[in-house]
Amino acid sequence: MASNGPAQSTSFAPNGTQTFGFAPRTGEGPWEEWNPTEESLRPVRGRHRVGKQRGGGLARSSAVLGVGVIAAVGAGGMATAQSGKPPVSISMPDLSSVADSAKALIGEDSGGPKGSATALSSAGLTTADAAAGNADAGEALRARILQQAEFQQDQVDGAAARAAQDAAAKQAAEAAAKAQDAAEAKAAAEKQQAIEEAKKKAEAARLAELAKQYALPTSSYTLTSRFGDAGSMWSSGYHTGLDFAAPTGTLIKAVHSGTITEAGWAGSYGYRTILTLDDGTELWFCHQSSISVSVGQKVATGDVIGRVGATGNVTGPHLHLEVHPGGGDAIDPLAWLRSKGLNP
Repeated sequence: MASNGPAQSTSFAPNGTQTFGFAPRTGEGPWEEWNPTEESLRPVRGRHRVGKQRGGGLARSSAVLGVGVIAAVGAGGMATAQSGKPPVSISMPDLSSVADSAKALIGEDSGGPKGSATALSSAGLTTADAAAGNADAGEALRARILQQAEFQQDQVDGAAARAAQDAAAKQAAEAAAKAQDAAEAKAAAEKQQAIEEAKKKAEAARLAELAKQYALPTSSYTLTSRFGDAGSMWSSGYHTGLDFAAPTGTLIKAVHSGTITEAGWAGSYGYRTILTLDDGTELWFCHQSSISVSVGQKVATGDVIGRVGATGNVTGPHLHLEVHPGGGDAIDPLAWLRSKGLNP
């Protein structure tokens, strides 16, 4: 099989050492013989290292860029952690030491050009940083991070202050509303009390005026049996009137103006006189010793209509008074008299 490379040949040197050689290709010059020795075959230790890279620009830029990226990522993480959470204390590394380390890495020992450390330390500076007097990129980044942290803290403090103000305003509004409700309730109570007092005064005035038109049926009396008292002495089983116990012959007067509709003997009631008022109410005066009026006679308030006695079903002299509105069933005479401004 044909080969494009040179043909290999073997020969022996005069000292007996085997040598190798190659036959040159057609058209090429002769090859020199190569006599391998122990020195040429054994690898030389410590002499195969790659030389230092003196260009250094990319390596140094990468180192500084790595430092900036780490700091920026740290700043971003801090800003994210601040969102929506209470402020926490921030422990910042001394970026100046990082910058110094970067300067040392790219110093004269690394073969970099003079002034490269100063140039790289200003990498990443903005116009605002330069205007603020920052000449070091690490310090400028640190200043921006602190400024961002202060800004976020100010936002948190402002939100807390606004929340406190809102709570205070709400509390003040609630207190004002309670105070207003209390004032309104007090005013309503005072108004109601004034209305009640006015009603009482009006009623007192009305009763005083009625008292001029009404009069008690007798004088020098003692109230004994009252309306509704139970007992076997009364055919209905209970007392139907109000008893004014007084000596026999004590004058009996008309309680109000009206017309005499009955005057005479009435069985267990003894001598009885019925006075009918203009509204139809009947007043019964019973157990009289004598009657001083006649049927159909008009009488006025205070006119004498008879005298106290002990006629009929009695145990002693007294006036038995009954009140029948509209001529119907009897009601409590004491309550009726009080409704007319009289207080027996």
